[in-house]
Parts: sequence; structure tokens; C-alpha cells
Amino acid sequence: MVKDTIELPISKKPSDVELKKLKDYFKEMPIEEILTGLKFAKNRWSAKDAGTLKVGRKSIIQKEVHSVTMEQAQWRLKNWKMMIANYRRRGYSYPTISRIKKILIQKSKKKKN
Repeated sequence: MVKDTIELPISKKPSDVELKKLKDYFKEMPIEEILTGLKFAKNRWSAKDAGTLKVGRKSIIQKEVHSVTMEQAQWRLKNWKMMIANYRRRGYSYPTISRIKKILIQKSKKKKN
């Protein structure tokens, strides 16, 4: 079996553990899979660097319901079809939307005493 060698310029010297992991990845995985993973990592790094990386579901939900009053929550629930359309337009998944609705229902029932 012929062993090919790749020489790459890197931004900083990897630790021994990092170097071992890299060697293991290149030894065990096909090049196509490594390139796919590197492309994903580069896109994520670029988005993070540009400040456009989308936040996780929990942060999205908190952003949507954080300062919603009882009246606003009731209005959103009464106009739920329109709210769903807006959330889908923003790219939210149905599980995220249902979690938002669950919290809005809780908020709409609070402070009735």
C-alpha cells in the first residue's frame, strides 16, 4: 500500500493530541468525507466571523417570547395562522414554532388575578 503525504500551511502549530486526531481522521476516513466536513466547518466559521451564524432553537424561542405581555400573547394566539406564516418565512421549524406557541399560551394565562 502506497502512503501519500500532504503538506499544508497552517495558522498555528497543532498540539500533539490535535496532530494525532488529524492523522487518525485522514487514516480512517475517505478524502471526500473529510472535504465535506471541512467545507461545513469553513462555512460555519465564516458565518460566525461575519456575525450571521443562526442561533440555536432555545435562543430563538427566548428572543420571540422574552418581553411579550399577556395582551400581546393573546393577540398572537388569536392571529396564530399569520404568526405561523411569519415564523416559517424566517426559517423557523415547526417544532420551534410549537414551542413558541406553548410559551405564549402560558403567558396569555398569567396575571389574570
